Amino acid sequence: MAGLGPGGAAEPRPLLVKIVMAGESCVGKTSIVRRYTESGSPPAGSPAPSYMATIGIDFKVKPVMFNDRRVKLQIWDTAGQERFHTLSTSYFRGAQGFVLVYDITNLKSFQSITMWMNDIYEKAGDEVDVILLGNKCDKESERVVPKQKGEKLAWEFGMPFFETSAKENVNIEYAFSVLTKEILEKKSGVLHDLDVVSLNETKKRTCCTF
Repeated sequence: MAGLGPGGAAEPRPLLVKIVMAGESCVGKTSIVRRYTESGSPPAGSPAPSYMATIGIDFKVKPVMFNDRRVKLQIWDTAGQERFHTLSTSYFRGAQGFVLVYDITNLKSFQSITMWMNDIYEKAGDEVDVILLGNKCDKESERVVPKQKGEKLAWEFGMPFFETSAKENVNIEYAFSVLTKEILEKKSGVLHDLDVVSLNETKKRTCCTF
């Protein structure tokens, strides 16, 4: 049930938004999710905990506020290994947003982005919001994917691009904020359109009632 607000009125239920992490194995998807969702994440510059590759599917919930409305982000962390590909992409359906991740020190992970985008289009449609993250930007000395390549690929697909570091906490919060804003503005527009239709229908019924 919805809770009661300060004036005793029922508060609206939080909006539920499904976001899916996608990309090859070991690009840092789990580290990004944990950095974003766990308030007890280590401070920037501290040694990053090591996580085993996700086996199958995991998810976290992150409550946020958007225009004074409570929102629950349900962030699904999918496995990047090829043997889990069918399972992972089956969770793409119904998602409103995707965080597509590659590792700037791993050229193959960057080259696979187009394949992942095709999976997103196939399973979730081409109207969903996607952001592209070039992760592990703290490993500049090991970089093999220039930032300009990430920017160019993101431009070709028409999506925001950020270089991030889960270890140093670089751009994680901001990237999710941008994605959430895009999703909720689109959702708010749909809700507004539905309200207008409902209002017009009410007016029609009212004007025809004698």
